[in-house]
Amino acid sequence: MNGTLQIGPGHQAGQPAALRAFTGAALRRPGVVGAVAPSSSALARALSAIVPTTGPAVVVELGPGTGPVSDAIRGRLAPGSRQLAVEIDPAMVTYLRRAKPWLEVVHGDAAELGALLAPLGVERADAVVSTLPWSLFPADPQRRILREVGRVLAPAGAFTTVAYLSAVAMPSSWAFRRRLRAAFDEVLTTGPVWRNMPPGLVHVCRRPVARERSDGE
Repeated sequence: MNGTLQIGPGHQAGQPAALRAFTGAALRRPGVVGAVAPSSSALARALSAIVPTTGPAVVVELGPGTGPVSDAIRGRLAPGSRQLAVEIDPAMVTYLRRAKPWLEVVHGDAAELGALLAPLGVERADAVVSTLPWSLFPADPQRRILREVGRVLAPAGAFTTVAYLSAVAMPSSWAFRRRLRAAFDEVLTTGPVWRNMPPGLVHVCRRPVARERSDGE
């Protein structure tokens, strides 16, 4: 990533504080921030499409960054719902708590999701939404996070995550898709969402398997 942040179609260029926060996180943790810009409104809508629009719901977001997907989730939730976001970067946590006081921001590792949510009284989530850069993670953290998502997801719930087109041909991306299929009974892929930098596919996953199947490794 060079020193110039390019804003692709569908991004809100009038948010300098958010862009500064995103750029700072990308420079501090290049192995954790996998995108070159915050998620576009188009990608945010695609990822949040699983969020219930009626009745109180619990939604957990993994890797919210500066919060563009958080905004899309909020726009769908009914009154009485809870919206939580798990973020590992402490500076980003500070930014989110200041910029989005309505969001319950949890500082921690998504691989410890259940332990992070338990003190908050959250045992089940109706939807889990992720923009984590899976292709940058080793196999074991991927499995741990997917296992934790499966444990907290309600029986009728759904999990969405993004796969950037710039990485889909990488062996690590193929391996991650195998792990998704090993962890969930149903995995549907939609997109691509072209109005994002980089464009991305959205995996929609339902029904975590009771006992994780072999992912071939």
